[in-house]
Amino acid sequence: MYNPLPLIQRFFAALALLVLLAGCATTPPDSVLAVPAPAQKYAAIVVDARTGKQLFEVSSTAQRYPASLTKMMTLYLLFEALESGRVSKQTQIPVSDHAASQPPTKLRFRRGESIDVDSAIRAIVVKSANDVAVAVAEYLGGSEDQFAAMMTSRARQLGMTSTIFRNASGLPDGGQMTTARDMAVLGMALHRRFPQQFHYFSESDFMFRGRLVRGHNDMLGRVRGVDGIKTGYIRASGFNIVTSYNADGRNLIVVVMGADSARQRNDHVEALIQRSLSPTMDGTKTRLMFAEQ
Repeated sequence: MYNPLPLIQRFFAALALLVLLAGCATTPPDSVLAVPAPAQKYAAIVVDARTGKQLFEVSSTAQRYPASLTKMMTLYLLFEALESGRVSKQTQIPVSDHAASQPPTKLRFRRGESIDVDSAIRAIVVKSANDVAVAVAEYLGGSEDQFAAMMTSRARQLGMTSTIFRNASGLPDGGQMTTARDMAVLGMALHRRFPQQFHYFSESDFMFRGRLVRGHNDMLGRVRGVDGIKTGYIRASGFNIVTSYNADGRNLIVVVMGADSARQRNDHVEALIQRSLSPTMDGTKTRLMFAEQ
């Protein structure tokens, strides 16, 4: 006698396989992203700079120490002074004893020396020179404290709602705080407002008084399309970076804060760029593996 049961079983087995395959096609698998930082220091965001769409974020509104990312705002106000005609690229900025006394990294000025604006920009971008940042602050603000108040005021006007600046360099100050989101806002503002000055952020070295000064941003030349912006480190912050990617019709701003080392930070930025450019990652859930896990 004919038994239809095996045929029915095969039918339902095939149906179950089709449902499983359909589920795999519509539900992207989880991806694992190694994070080179402890959770309490880490913050990151990736933004499509053309549309403003947020492509990735973790703790992007949590308070963090900016370290030398602070100098992005110092440069923003210096670029404004250039644009308004208050200074030219040849203007000499005196370096006070207070500015010269700042801890490294710095260019090491003697009493009574000065630096032209063009070299000052390069020194801040490439060398992250603390003495030059303070000299710029004193020249434009009258004092570093007054300049820091100007920095915070401009931050609010740009939509950086959670940032307070206390100095022009990013050297340790318990009251100087920001967020990854705010740093992304500042990175995009620099690109949009000062396209004619943005080339400075892609420089990896410069000549000063006959000496070649090399920079810290190893993302330059490492990933095609990366054209700046700024690195930063103090012990309290870990290794920070804001990176601009601009290639093949895509423009991203990537912020990573709190990494355990510059090398690991750069690896992580590269992974975030690749993730953000990959169409297969759209909608994929990302599981984070923090440094202490």
